[in-house]
Amino acid sequence: MITLTEVIEVERPVEACFRYVSDFRTTVEWDATAVAARKLSPGPVGKGSHFSVLCKAGPTKLRLDYCITEFTPWQSVALEGTSRFFNVKDVITFEALSRGRTRITYVAEFRFRYGLDLLARNAEAGMHKMGRASLRGLARALADGNPAPNASAETEQKDKKLATALVCFTRYGHRRGRRKWLPMSNDMAGKHVLLTGANAGLGFATAVSLLEAGATLTVVIRDPAKLDLMQRAFEAETGRRADHVELADLSLLGEVNKLCQKLLQQGEPIDVLINNAGALFNDYAATPEGLERSVSLLLLSPWRLTEQLLPLLRRADAPARIINVVSGGMYTQKLRCDELIMPDNQYDGTVAYARAKRALTVLTELWAHQWAKDNIVVNSMHPGWADTPGVQNALPGFRRVTKKVLRTPDEGADTVIWLARATEADKLTGKLFLDREPRTTHLRARTIEDEGERARLLEWLNETYNALALDIEA
Repeated sequence: MITLTEVIEVERPVEACFRYVSDFRTTVEWDATAVAARKLSPGPVGKGSHFSVLCKAGPTKLRLDYCITEFTPWQSVALEGTSRFFNVKDVITFEALSRGRTRITYVAEFRFRYGLDLLARNAEAGMHKMGRASLRGLARALADGNPAPNASAETEQKDKKLATALVCFTRYGHRRGRRKWLPMSNDMAGKHVLLTGANAGLGFATAVSLLEAGATLTVVIRDPAKLDLMQRAFEAETGRRADHVELADLSLLGEVNKLCQKLLQQGEPIDVLINNAGALFNDYAATPEGLERSVSLLLLSPWRLTEQLLPLLRRADAPARIINVVSGGMYTQKLRCDELIMPDNQYDGTVAYARAKRALTVLTELWAHQWAKDNIVVNSMHPGWADTPGVQNALPGFRRVTKKVLRTPDEGADTVIWLARATEADKLTGKLFLDREPRTTHLRARTIEDEGERARLLEWLNETYNALALDIEA
């Protein structure tokens, strides 16, 4: 048997340290040998949770299957791991120190099979070195001092050609991007997040991750029949339910107004607003308010919601964050305000969706400039090509062709979560992100709008809304 013992002290509260370390999916962010990790068991992290960790072992890779055998929140966690050649027991204890510091003691006991003990003893010095490197990695992860995000030279080169840029939309783009990711240990406890569209797809994956990170979560959904099922699914995954659920059909601006009035009356500051609700409608339809439903749901709704909730965003302790979920489809369209509302006889659902998302991307940039003085960070992201219920229902032909390269909803939602949670994500504003990197907003010069059209967008939104409001009041 070989025993490794390492101790570190970090300037983080014990609760945040425990929540981060006990979820062994984070090992890829700090362990010297881990290259991939996933949670195998459903439910919240706790006693009985199972993880699979793929580790480097010389010229090859070795899989370890871990199970949490002891779990005492904020104090200790023990895991037993098995592999082809050895078993390991990890015992990690957490001690709260003064001034918000935490001492972490990590003890790993290795027991080798097939008479490999002698070989292991010869490699013991190397194992101790590996243990020290892992704990230094954990200390760096918990220090949470990542630099501002920037696009790598490789990414900038890929964005110069349409073909290589589109490859980045696939699961292979996600796989490439994650090789360079920095640790994300920031705890969301005490942070209030408002998320629209949370009962399926990217929104559900985002909600689950934010609940696991300790956020206070308010979700907005349309269908009351899905509320209980959604909450039970949250609880099954995380042990928690959304703290607040608001019912509103966000394609109706009257309901957006009522929702905002209710939230403003409650007065709870909003740390993160995620405008995620959306759908691609293949058939033309106008809302009961008389507006084409794509532009209403995808553009006027997040514009109206965000503008009205500005007082609550201004009251956030740290820079408030607004995250607009757009789509890679917007790369096909140029902003032309007069074409945002498509008439029935010219309607194309894919084009209407892309035009609205292009406008929301431009609006992100305008808001970022306008609200920088208010300590509000505004960014957009697109998820690449993800296999969500929306794609399955609205784009079955596209899905048949691309199914083998589509991302999972978790992979698509990752950048939303990172923009909401990572400390360094508030160091840039007015950017479009994919896989945690700022990306170009245009892949073709012909889609670049002129300054006059950009300046007109806010005017167009106000004019369109005011005309609609007159109809509602009448």
